[in-house]
Amino acid sequence: MDYIRRIRDLREDRDKTQWEIAQVYARYERGANELPIRHLITLCRYYHVSADYILGLDEGKQSR
Repeated sequence: MDYIRRIRDLREDRDKTQWEIAQVYARYERGANELPIRHLITLCRYYHVSADYILGLDEGKQSR
């Protein structure tokens, strides 16, 4: 699951800890929970990236 690595990398790029983001977010990074669409949209807005990038469908970080 590419999104697991990508959301972790995005968080780390902003120098945020899992604790700072939230415990549920940490479960997404570990793959313990599936990422709901509404949270995917929130992450895209927060990190200014496309859903395709987080899901591994596009290598570019820029949102469109």
